[in-house]
Amino acid sequence: MSEHIKVEHRGAVQMIRLDRPEKKNAITRAMYVAMTEALKAGDADPAVRCNVFLGVPGAFSAGNDLADFLAYSTDGAHGSEAFDLLEALARSEKPIVSGVDGIAVGVGTTIHLHCDLTFATERAWFHTPFVDLGVTPEAGSSLIAPLLMGRQQAFALLGLGEPFSAERAKACGLIYDVVAEDELEEAVFHAAERICAKPPEALRIARDLMRGDREELVVRIREESRLFAARLTSDEAKAAFQAFMTRKKG
Repeated sequence: MSEHIKVEHRGAVQMIRLDRPEKKNAITRAMYVAMTEALKAGDADPAVRCNVFLGVPGAFSAGNDLADFLAYSTDGAHGSEAFDLLEALARSEKPIVSGVDGIAVGVGTTIHLHCDLTFATERAWFHTPFVDLGVTPEAGSSLIAPLLMGRQQAFALLGLGEPFSAERAKACGLIYDVVAEDELEEAVFHAAERICAKPPEALRIARDLMRGDREELVVRIREESRLFAARLTSDEAKAAFQAFMTRKKG
């Protein structure tokens, strides 16, 4: 279990918090493993009726830890930990509520496509610069986003890599609601508690009907993952990451 993932139970709610504030919650391989284990444990525990994902003030997540990306692009030392989490999200048996304050980059955005309700603050912004980094969309986003947002908004998010404000994200259906910074966690847990109070079997059936065929989504996630991994070693991606690191050092 990663020290940067905090798991807490509040009644029937399981809270999974990304807690690496010094790196703006950039996600390491160990963090992916911890989140996957927590999500699967929650699904298997009849006492858990809802999962909650939260970050820290100012950052849900800056996306993948760049050290992992650079290691793979140079020597292929990348595992399947991220893809394991994405499949666990796609197959999740319990409702998921999330809260976003500040940045949500890459998988920090696409994870919310798998959530049943997402709340965000006015200073939240959602950004998926996959193409700019020479890679491809992931987390089933190439399937879910056009269905959820419409093809043109999805292209703006995933193709152009435009950052979306919280208000724009709400307008196009990426998130459920925008709340004040000091009300975010209260809103998230209130929604989770309302979910927990519903008849669980009826809610499960309703959620399954709304989510549709999970296998189609898993197939897309695996195809995206294959392409994403291949792109990480491409000349385009290597150049993009080198340029990014140069700008960061400057």
